[in-house]
Amino acid sequence: MRLGFPVKVLGQAGLKEHDSRRWQNNPHLSVSLAYLRDIFEYLRRERIAMYRISSDLAPYLTHPELTQFHGQIEECAAELAAVGQLAQEIGLRLSFHPSQYVVLNSPDEALVAKSVLDVVTQAEILERMGLGDEAVVVLHVGGVYESRERARERFVLAFERLSEPARRRLALENDDTRFGVADTLWIHHRTGVRLIFDNLHHHNFNPDFMPLRDALAACLATWPAGVQPKVHFSSPRTEMRVAEQQDAETGRRVQVLQAPIWTRHSDYIHPFEFIAFLREAAGLRPFDVMLEAKGKDLALLRLRADVQRYAPDLVGGIE
Repeated sequence: MRLGFPVKVLGQAGLKEHDSRRWQNNPHLSVSLAYLRDIFEYLRRERIAMYRISSDLAPYLTHPELTQFHGQIEECAAELAAVGQLAQEIGLRLSFHPSQYVVLNSPDEALVAKSVLDVVTQAEILERMGLGDEAVVVLHVGGVYESRERARERFVLAFERLSEPARRRLALENDDTRFGVADTLWIHHRTGVRLIFDNLHHHNFNPDFMPLRDALAACLATWPAGVQPKVHFSSPRTEMRVAEQQDAETGRRVQVLQAPIWTRHSDYIHPFEFIAFLREAAGLRPFDVMLEAKGKDLALLRLRADVQRYAPDLVGGIE
């Protein structure tokens, strides 16, 4: 089992995940790839074997008006192959997770066309890196709009518009408010898309009351033989929040205490929740785990130490 984290590195100062300059300064994929090589060396040193690449790796790549950025993938063909070779040398599993603005099932045709292009280009980057089919582009189903049934059908129609590499590399994740595991399974049966099980989302939104182990097993079974499935794991943020609001009588801004929102990610992973999850999954198909915590790589390193302390019998199966 490989543990991974998304995008931003906190454990070493100065590591950038992508070229974030504004378009006027001519940012480029080649700069982002140089940053990515530095991150890969950090991952090698810390023995971290899975990483989610920034979806902004190629700046303005699909911007409809800034056409000068549209050729970055071809321009960086050699650099992409070299970075992909480095990832394979280290043994890294890589993925993308496009932003919330990438929505395949939108009723807005212009948004669907833009979303299809974003997914296709991110899949093409993974292709150019020469990575195996375990390197995926992860999406949510999208919005419910007029009905859940119609929204799922529109996702299937948009999926059919993707390029072959994009369809092969796409992975679909259950979310915490709209589409549960049963919905993603419905889409899988019509498209063959692989499914990623998200434990926190399942706890927050499980209208079909699927037991966790059954939901996890069903998602794992959607991955082809020879390709290790992956799941997402996070702990809910439990801290009380302090917010400002306007006092109705005085009109002044005052601080108020608010209860936590269970859909938000905690800074670190609760080790006992994670250990319980692994024990619940015992006997199922092996899988990798993308940890979604605000502490990023620091959360991963702490969890690895916590498992060694509290569940040493599980350590041998975790990288």
